[in-house]
Amino acid sequence: MADKSYLDWPFFDDAHRALESDLEAWASKNISHAGHGADTDAACRALVSALGRAGWLKYCVSAAYGGAREHIDSRSLCILRETLGRHDGLADFSFAMQGLGSGAISIAGNDAQKRRYLPRVAAGEAIAAFALSEPDSGSDVAAMATCARPDGNEYVLDGEKTWISNGGIADFYCVFARTGEAPGARGISAFVVDAGTPGLEIAKRIDVIAPHPLATLALRNCRIPATQRLGEPAGGFKTAMQTLDIFRASVAAAAIGFARRALDEAITRAKSRRMFGQVLADFQLTQAAIADMATDIDMSALLTYRAAWLRDVKKAKTTRETAMAKMVATETSQHVIDRAVQIFGGLGVVSGQPVERLYREIRSLRIYEGATEVQKLIIARETLK
Repeated sequence: MADKSYLDWPFFDDAHRALESDLEAWASKNISHAGHGADTDAACRALVSALGRAGWLKYCVSAAYGGAREHIDSRSLCILRETLGRHDGLADFSFAMQGLGSGAISIAGNDAQKRRYLPRVAAGEAIAAFALSEPDSGSDVAAMATCARPDGNEYVLDGEKTWISNGGIADFYCVFARTGEAPGARGISAFVVDAGTPGLEIAKRIDVIAPHPLATLALRNCRIPATQRLGEPAGGFKTAMQTLDIFRASVAAAAIGFARRALDEAITRAKSRRMFGQVLADFQLTQAAIADMATDIDMSALLTYRAAWLRDVKKAKTTRETAMAKMVATETSQHVIDRAVQIFGGLGVVSGQPVERLYREIRSLRIYEGATEVQKLIIARETLK
């Protein structure tokens, strides 16, 4: 049973505690950490649908468009991702991408755009995707090459996007492209491109160690109505960064969920595995490892929920605090899970074991939505200000 004492911290109110309790009960009954078979696409579609029917995806959008709260609440997102991550990595992914994939619409979309897409996201009836990265433009967004040129009442998009989560199963993509109003990041705009639009193709599916839908998109003379632009021309970079700022803290929370599961599994194993006339938990080396794991988790959780609380309650800019949370939580969770595998011994690397799955699932969190090295640059820049 995972430690729930963090819910008593002053960062939360009764609604957050009730949210965790309700989701825990639902997740225990409806999802498991036992795997989803070979068809990951079908599993993700089923999870999005289930999360939508149960009402959990309503926390990804605002109340005016079918959401649960007046505004997107960072603490709720974090609680949801931590809890789902503790139960099932693919369920966490499916939830997270509904928020990240539609975040640009929530931030920069007009009323018509929000009404067209967000209620379906909240209901689990449309799968969203966030198309920012390119083969030569990941963390360096200013190096983006995909372009969108106006042509009458349309824009014509050309370029390539890669590492796109939900690529191949999404119903729409929030695509960022260079419109050229200024050099670098100042000349990027955001668009919604519906799946099936002529000129939008899935160029390649990408297999990774923790399977989830991932693809490279090709945009070749892809024509979309000018009404599909999100916000003003050249506002895309700001929209992308605001989207990441909202959801980056939830990446840290997902990592904490993985780490809590690993600690629970390690404790159970340490208390039951007999060796040299005693159980593993009796050895001081094991106790030291457990102490480090528990401390790392609390340290990460404090940073994560501080960042979420500052955004929700203080309405503060949290670029620095969110970067700290994302960096520390993902790095320390990797260490926690690695120690859990060590406590399991040979069983820890057997395919299908919970700690083996966690070992694969945690690795990408140190890279996506800004690698650890990028988070250090952000923290330094903000601190030097």
